[in-house]
Amino acid sequence: MVKARVLLVLLFAVLLAAEAGFGQPQKRTAEAFERYLASTEAVVNQARGGASTFLRIESLAAVQRADRVARLRRGEILIETVGDTPTRIPGGLIHDWLGTVFIPGVTVAQVMGLVQDYDHLTRYYSPDVMQSRLISRQGDDFHVFMRLHKHKVVTVVLDTEYAVHYGRLNASHQYSLSRSTRVTEIENPGDPDERPLADGNDHGFMWRLNSYWAFEQVQDGVFVECEAVSLTRDIPAGLGWLIRPFIESIPRESLLFTLNATRSALAAVNH
Repeated sequence: MVKARVLLVLLFAVLLAAEAGFGQPQKRTAEAFERYLASTEAVVNQARGGASTFLRIESLAAVQRADRVARLRRGEILIETVGDTPTRIPGGLIHDWLGTVFIPGVTVAQVMGLVQDYDHLTRYYSPDVMQSRLISRQGDDFHVFMRLHKHKVVTVVLDTEYAVHYGRLNASHQYSLSRSTRVTEIENPGDPDERPLADGNDHGFMWRLNSYWAFEQVQDGVFVECEAVSLTRDIPAGLGWLIRPFIESIPRESLLFTLNATRSALAAVNH
C-alpha cells in the first residue's frame, strides 16, 4: 500500500512537470469567465439592494430558511455549490461555491475590522495566507496583495492581487466585492532561486478568484456569507483521476477554511 502511494505521488509529479506550460487562460477562456461573472454579479447586486434579500438564505422558503438558520446557530458552516459546479468552459473550469457562517457575540464593525486588516491576515488565515499587505486605499476601495499556499499531494504557491470594494446598505448590512487582478504561480517559494513562472509556463491551478461577501448584523451576532468564484485550467483527457482532486476540492476547502478561520479569530478577540 505504501509503495503504491509513493508511486502515485511520483506519477503525479511527473505528469505535472509534463503539463507545465499550459499557461494563462486563452482569450476565449477569459471571455467566457467574464460572462459568467457578469451574470453572478447581477444576482449579487440585486440581493444587496434590500435587507429582505441580503443573504442567500433569506430567499429560501420559510421552512428551509428556518432549518438553515438553526444549523448555523448550532455552529455549522454551510458550504454548497452554486449551479452546476464545476462549469466547463472552453479551456477552463469555473468553480462557484457559497458559504455561510454565524459568528455569535460580535458586531459588523468587529468583523469588518478583521477582514480589512490586510497587513496582518497571516495572523488569522495561516497557512493558506503566507503573506499579505495593503498596497493602496482610496476610500472604500482597496488594492491588496496576498501570497497564497495550497497543498494537496503537491504544494502550490501563488502571488495574487485584488481590487476590493466595500459598500453598505445600512449599518447592519455591509458587503464587499473582491476581484483578482493578478495571479502568478511561484516556483521554488522561499528558496534562493524563487521566481515567478512567466505567463504561459504556469500549471493553471488557479487563474482567477473573485469573492462576494455579505455581513448582516442581528441582535446576538453576525451572519457572514461568501460566494467564491474561481477559474482553473481544464482537466486533461485521461488525467482526471490525478488532477481532479486538487482542482475540484481546493475551492471548497479554501472557502470552508476561510469562514472557520474568520469565526475563530473573532471568537479569540472576544475572549
